[in-house]
Amino acid sequence: MRVAVTGCCHGELDKIYETLALAERRGGGPADLLLCCGDFQAVRNEADLRCMAVPPKYRHMQSFYRYYCGEKKAPVLTVFIGGNHEASNHLQELPYGGWVAPNIYYLGYAGVVKFRGVRIGGISGIFKSHDYRKGHYECPPYDQNSVRSVYHVRNIEVFKLKQLKQPIDIFLSHDWPRSIYHYGNKKQLLQTKSFFRQEVENNTLGSPAASELLHHLKPTYWFSAHLHVKFAAFMKHQVANDGQLPKVTKFLALDKCLPHRDFLQIIEIQHDLSGPDYLEYDLEWLTILKATNSLVNVSRGSWTMPENNGLHAKWDYSATEEAMKEVLEEMNHDLKVPCNFSVTAVCYDPSKPQKHMELVHRISPQTTEFCAQLGLTDINNRIQQVIEESSLRGDYDEEVDSNGSGEEPSEYNTDNSVLSSSINPDEIMLDEDDEGEDSITGLHSDIRTPSVEPSSEHHPPDFSTSFSDIRILPDSMVVSSDDTMNSTNELEKSSENQESEGKNLNEKPFKRLSDETGNGNHLQKKIKRRNQAIYSAEDDSNVE
Repeated sequence: MRVAVTGCCHGELDKIYETLALAERRGGGPADLLLCCGDFQAVRNEADLRCMAVPPKYRHMQSFYRYYCGEKKAPVLTVFIGGNHEASNHLQELPYGGWVAPNIYYLGYAGVVKFRGVRIGGISGIFKSHDYRKGHYECPPYDQNSVRSVYHVRNIEVFKLKQLKQPIDIFLSHDWPRSIYHYGNKKQLLQTKSFFRQEVENNTLGSPAASELLHHLKPTYWFSAHLHVKFAAFMKHQVANDGQLPKVTKFLALDKCLPHRDFLQIIEIQHDLSGPDYLEYDLEWLTILKATNSLVNVSRGSWTMPENNGLHAKWDYSATEEAMKEVLEEMNHDLKVPCNFSVTAVCYDPSKPQKHMELVHRISPQTTEFCAQLGLTDINNRIQQVIEESSLRGDYDEEVDSNGSGEEPSEYNTDNSVLSSSINPDEIMLDEDDEGEDSITGLHSDIRTPSVEPSSEHHPPDFSTSFSDIRILPDSMVVSSDDTMNSTNELEKSSENQESEGKNLNEKPFKRLSDETGNGNHLQKKIKRRNQAIYSAEDDSNVE
């Protein structure tokens, strides 16, 4: 089946769907599925805009609200994860996933679904070491800290995903798995994005939590966004026993949705011809959710996941055959994701703007229904209970520890956003009061992550030739004639023999599709935050 993948969406749904329609007209047929790798921006109204962690001048309504209110409908089934620039209050209503609009499905904090027999997993947000071991305590209205921490990856989501045993076909993350750049054309990446050099050399670029999941899950495909550059890699995993064939992950990161940028890729993926033509829950994942329900944590305090260290009575929460049978019975042997989208907030009306719309912490009927069917804890309901109980005691603003230790160090001792001293022309700085969270203090040798770069005798092949340069854009994207002439119109299929294909590096190098120069002057600057995207459609050369 034809699967379209896009990088940072930034609310540009109309342009993405127009591009898919143009690709269909140019041959190859329609896409069966669209996957979005974060920064989706499901903004329904002005209140949602205030929940996006960007300066006010970058808050734009874009086009999602038209799909939310029913004025438009997504022409293809769309599945997405959250990034670090989202209407967090909206996505927080669906911690286990759900429909944000008809035919547009959010995977939740972490999730696994199936479409035509293809297993699709994902994790939302970006990694920050100082929030990684906390619970999901945030709720609107957010303060200047929680509006950012709400989209930070938590250890409980990684722990749940690590319970998976059955093969994953596709996995989505917003930020890249750390060290993945060692398995692709690193030289070309640094030529295109020279400001990544220090992080790459010190192995601090990307998410260590995503890297852990990559090594554990070993999916066939892994798609990411966040860094606003197209980059492909081919990772051959180590085998546990001699004689086993190593599993291989084909990694692809894509750019943001702007003219002249590689933001869209269409690939052919094998699927089950007898698989249903609708979205399904994944039985193993549902069973894991049920098994780990007792671990749900909504406290601000840090805690650790159960492990086999003599301190926990149970540490294995993987799904057994018996447990999956029980869950299947609870689902009445029907794993179809119900089309139960409902409007939960007032939709934006351009003729009647409401700049001071009240921000409310809502509980979604979809989440209520899902939790009731499986006997799960509704995280938002639990948060409201904690707030009510704590307000009666007057101690809600104090940090509350959970059943874990708040004194143990984090699983990861590096946070790439704190360590980075580079500056990305694609990024914007927040206000001065952001310094407390992510001020750049320089690199220190005692907190670097060891490099896992492949040895020179096993140099990774260039995987970029496996993915065609999709740069066919609708008229609304204002593509120049020169740019169109250099684009590749044919949508190539992924090859089974990726290593032999990777030898064509000199024949078909990466294309540099933007005006970034990454000159030395930029490296002298000090930035407040590492991963802030530019939302305007201006050329990068015009942005300070």
